[in-house]
Amino acid sequence: MNKPIFFLLFLISISISAQKPTDFLSSDFHKERRALLRQKMPENSVAVFFSNPIRNRANDVNYKYHQDPNFYYLTGHRAPHALLMIFSEEQEFNGQKVNELLFVRGRNALMELYDGERISPEEAKKKLKMSMVKQTPDFKDFSIDFSQFDHVLFYEFKDDVRNTGEEGDLYDLIDQFKTKVKHPDKQPPTLHMEDLPNNLNTKLLDKLLAPMRGIKTEEEIDLLRKAVKISALGQSEVMKAMRPGMSELEVQGMHEYIFKKYKAEYEGYPSIVGAGHNGCVLHYIDNYNPSIEDGELILMDLGAEYHGYTADVTRTIPVNGKFTKEQKQIYDLVYEAQEAAMAIAKPGVPFKALYDTTLAVINRGLLELGIVENLNQEELINPATGRHWYYPHGCCHHIGLDVHDMGTYDVLEEGMVITIEPGIYIPEGSPCDKKWWGIPVRIEDDYLITADNIELLSDDAPRKSDEIEALMKQESAFSQFNLPTLEEE
Repeated sequence: MNKPIFFLLFLISISISAQKPTDFLSSDFHKERRALLRQKMPENSVAVFFSNPIRNRANDVNYKYHQDPNFYYLTGHRAPHALLMIFSEEQEFNGQKVNELLFVRGRNALMELYDGERISPEEAKKKLKMSMVKQTPDFKDFSIDFSQFDHVLFYEFKDDVRNTGEEGDLYDLIDQFKTKVKHPDKQPPTLHMEDLPNNLNTKLLDKLLAPMRGIKTEEEIDLLRKAVKISALGQSEVMKAMRPGMSELEVQGMHEYIFKKYKAEYEGYPSIVGAGHNGCVLHYIDNYNPSIEDGELILMDLGAEYHGYTADVTRTIPVNGKFTKEQKQIYDLVYEAQEAAMAIAKPGVPFKALYDTTLAVINRGLLELGIVENLNQEELINPATGRHWYYPHGCCHHIGLDVHDMGTYDVLEEGMVITIEPGIYIPEGSPCDKKWWGIPVRIEDDYLITADNIELLSDDAPRKSDEIEALMKQESAFSQFNLPTLEEE
């Protein structure tokens, strides 16, 4: 390519860099995470991480790229087709001693014109504070003897990577790695009934990384605060805008517009917006209902992802702004269960205690309301799932780089960020009075475990039933957002 085009692309890359947000995690954060993992690794071991594959949507159109959380956690590199190795002890390559090695695609003027800026090994070494960085095509002939390590740590592959034809793409990196480590997939069939002994370990990384990712640093907490605040503001604004006749997709769109308004790049998970019986489907993501009805409840479980960190906030509200007697009774029971769990949450308390506390409140309340006739656990448990018929999910999970983030689930510790999310779901046809049918309620909030207590992060979205009703009477910014009506044929 001639010099003027290279110069033009250089100017474009400078412009793109200038437009990027500046509040991502620092390179020092990622460097410290690599150092901490290195300390935890067994002696004479290497940990190998691959970037996420590019996911195809249809034909020649791909989904927007999202980096593997562990890869991002350890590098800050958000681009595809990359490989990271972390060594428990220094290794020598070409006369240079290093304890980590990153492979990136490198610059390509033509492809950057199509797909955007890439990073060179020299830039990556400086920006990501890496010991050594090479280009991905170099990995094929890179001299490293994996047999010398007692442990080669990596995650097992899922065989969902396409061959793009680009030299050194993720498909090549995985295939070449398998060859170098003598992965069982690359070995000829034998008469052995079990895999032959080797130094490959696909289980240990989770055990090493979960305690790390479960305790958030101040940098991570700052990003989580932002993600949670955006999500809670979305819930509050949608409460004011809610009207019978809206579609579930419209409600979803209002939330996600607010996410983008505050510069959250993604949704942390597929948005769940279910009115009436749809709210009783725990992972209902179709959001197809074209007209939510007066008198229904609508369950809204959505979370903004800001710079990789995702919130998880759920509110259940009356579509017309006023709970019916039965809806309010169920809602207030779920609220009471959440309050009970909040009251005991602090460092040292077992995770299980939070669920047990919410379950006790819900069971007592269901009995008092006559929805269940006794507390015979065999009758309350769904034999197909082993879960409570009307409270069929857990109470708490970590949030962070994943909505169900890595972390330990023994006891609460300072620095954890978790949800508390009791719920009651009474589908049509349930073995109780019909007046309860079609009532789904989940209240989910995000909390930081502090030194001696917890901090509610999502309090910008009202939780009490009377506070929700009061807010829904207020004018919404969306009230002035009027679009032309589509003529239906």
